[in-house]
Amino acid sequence: MQVRKSSRRARLLRFGLNLYPPYLGAGVRVRHISADFREIRVKMGLSVFNRNYVGTQFGGSLYSMTDPFFMLMLMENLGRDYIVWGDKAANIEFVSPGKGPVYADFRIDQHLLDDIRARTAAGEKYLPRLHAEVRDGEGTLVARVQKTLYVRLKPRARQAA
Repeated sequence: MQVRKSSRRARLLRFGLNLYPPYLGAGVRVRHISADFREIRVKMGLSVFNRNYVGTQFGGSLYSMTDPFFMLMLMENLGRDYIVWGDKAANIEFVSPGKGPVYADFRIDQHLLDDIRARTAAGEKYLPRLHAEVRDGEGTLVARVQKTLYVRLKPRARQAA
């Protein structure tokens, strides 16, 4: 039953994000969210709305296509006892021009979740650094993204521990 709820929740989130006006305008499409919220795949086509002066993917659009996903994944996996803020810091390194559709894959694993829980168990904040790559249809690296998130156990959960 839990997998079914999670699967439905993932589909609803995917549907909602695909209707989000900034993503609609930039041509960002969420292609897949796994039922356990540990994998997300995003695509952004090249269009008049996200093309820069030289005809390649606009850097701001490349960054925005990676913006909320690690935060959403951690929120869904850690649960309501945690404060998760997307982007305490972020960095994007542009490697090659995006001349067509580009893709980004986001993954988290059990080791990361266990590490976060251990580091925040006594109420400390933790700033995990997560990485994603943006690649074109042929697999050529277009950009590397590093995101530092803020994670902390909520005060009410600390008192219960």
